[in-house]
Amino acid sequence: MSAQATVLYDAPGPRARVNYRIASAVVAAALLAVAYAVYRALDAKGQLTSEKWSPFLEATSWTTYLIPGIRGTLVAAAISIVLALILGAVLGIGRLSDHRTVRAVSGVVVELFRAIPVLILMIFAYQVFAEYEVFKSRYLALAAVVTGLTLYNGSVIAEIVRAGILSLPKGQTEAAQALGMRKSLIMRTILLPQAVTAMLPAIISQMVVALKDSALGYLIGYVEVVRSGQQLGAFYGNYLPALLVVAAIMIVLNSALSALATYVEKRLRRGRRGRAVSAPTAVPVTAVPGMDLTGNEPEVRG
Repeated sequence: MSAQATVLYDAPGPRARVNYRIASAVVAAALLAVAYAVYRALDAKGQLTSEKWSPFLEATSWTTYLIPGIRGTLVAAAISIVLALILGAVLGIGRLSDHRTVRAVSGVVVELFRAIPVLILMIFAYQVFAEYEVFKSRYLALAAVVTGLTLYNGSVIAEIVRAGILSLPKGQTEAAQALGMRKSLIMRTILLPQAVTAMLPAIISQMVVALKDSALGYLIGYVEVVRSGQQLGAFYGNYLPALLVVAAIMIVLNSALSALATYVEKRLRRGRRGRAVSAPTAVPVTAVPGMDLTGNEPEVRG
């Protein structure tokens, strides 16, 4: 370790480094002790035996519980992500509108649904849909989950869109207006294509949040992977293995979504970089008699 000071902090001396190592060893020993205590408690309850894990080797456990749960999670997440992106784009652009009424309505919607927890939105939507029979009974839970996720994540994405557009240089908008372009055309052809690239990391994070929050649907009876894991654990009496498997499934789903979104982001950035590098073909200049195209000073003869 270098003994030189950095911009953020002073480099620790020999005694401080020894103290840090001792503290790290103590914390590691405490964590190992806690892990061993948890292991002993689970082993005493028989939660770590092979019999508790054997149901996951049977096809019926997956076809009856886990696969329908995974399908429910993916369906709710996919629909809500698409709708949230559309809603977020509309509200984000609406908050930048020249019309005061549009800005006010968009701002109220964004601030309202950003402040309400997703679970409350799901429960409220479920009660409204059931009371007025908006959807058939078999689709009530799905509609409520999608509504809650769409309203909340759409409001968050709206702020991402607004911040992404405002981060662009104002000179581009002013130059386009000087050319006589309407604001809608400027937004569609100039601002949004550039802002999308800047917004993608934040949008990817919000998509992962939407996928994880779909698990809240189990409280209103929606069949998703967490609810399916709990049902499997209740049937076989192996709650811990079931929850561990569900956690592993969620990690795989979130990792796959992040990898897909990151791939799309790289493709977009690469495409924009390629268009920026490519230049139009130079037009050959025709020599004109009496004109020096070399840039040299004309020779003066005495």
